Amino acid sequence: MIRMESVTKRYPDGTVAVDRLSLEIPDRSITVLVGPSGCGKTTTLRMINRMVEPSEGTILLDGADIQQQPVTTLRRSMGYVIQNAGLFQHRTILDNIATVPRMLGWGKHKSRARAAELMERVGLDASLGKRYPYQLSGGQQQRVGVARALAADPPVLLMDEPFSAVDPVVRKGLQDELLRIQEELGKTIVFVTHDIDEAMKLGTRVAVMRTGGRLAQFAPPAELLSDPADAFVEDFLGADRGIRRLSFFPSAGLELTTGPVVPADAGAERIAASDAPYVLVTDAAGRPLGWSDPRDLTAGDITPEGLLPYGRPFVPGTDSLRAALDCAVLSPTGWAVAVDTDGRVVGVASQAAIGEAIRDAHAAGRADDARVAP
Repeated sequence: MIRMESVTKRYPDGTVAVDRLSLEIPDRSITVLVGPSGCGKTTTLRMINRMVEPSEGTILLDGADIQQQPVTTLRRSMGYVIQNAGLFQHRTILDNIATVPRMLGWGKHKSRARAAELMERVGLDASLGKRYPYQLSGGQQQRVGVARALAADPPVLLMDEPFSAVDPVVRKGLQDELLRIQEELGKTIVFVTHDIDEAMKLGTRVAVMRTGGRLAQFAPPAELLSDPADAFVEDFLGADRGIRRLSFFPSAGLELTTGPVVPADAGAERIAASDAPYVLVTDAAGRPLGWSDPRDLTAGDITPEGLLPYGRPFVPGTDSLRAALDCAVLSPTGWAVAVDTDGRVVGVASQAAIGEAIRDAHAAGRADDARVAP
């Protein structure tokens, strides 16, 4: 555990970057520091590995004051990942990842074997090992940065806005990869971001900091969204925090119907039997093709080009109610398409059914709150 006790960072000109911050960062969790520019997120992170020395207060790592450890020993016990990866441009990818093991005295063969193992763990093809950073995409470079930070198997991983310089699609992939790695390795991760959606997705607990380096609230993401501590936290979370909260409600119990789902080669009688205003047409494997008016299908003049798009499907039990609602809103028919992990349709959900599931989830949450109340 990392414990910060009344930690302050004051610069010679009187600027206070962090002000009497007290925080307990649990083991084997992702703690996210989030807040507006100038709130002291990065300064807080850098004080943990003494890249910035605190002016006052104490930082304890597993009960020991980090000021009592040699700074080089402390830093080698912590992985550090920054924006744009910070790779050595003159070294191959394998040698970049092997940097810390080599500093710790590992032999070249052992260090490179560890680097190759980590390339696979972070989703990099082995063929990239002999390339140089400039030959990789931004997302690949960030994966190398994560692998390098993990190379000596440190218990603590510090990450300073590591995914902010890549496009949204790559960023989502990197976030998913980090969650997968964390599930496997169980590191103590401190992650800095300015993106509240990233904080909600990654954080086991989230520390919202306000300008001046003071802690506004420290809580699990679902609690932040349901019960912000004050107006500042509420404003920072945004006007759509209710929609964000749906990310923590599972879609497993959502009512699905298969009545409007018909294969492309279905007979006219089966198509006409559907009393829905639209039917979802699937291919022979059961994957969605698009929506159509059933009268067009029974008339026999429908073509794939004439189908309405089915939008983005969701996977019940895996995706959240937020994902299901998003699918329904994006669908031209107002119905969300549910598929299994192989992309085959398992049913559709109406906006009314999704609304009922949301009400049930809120009711269940209130019941849980009542049971744990003193």
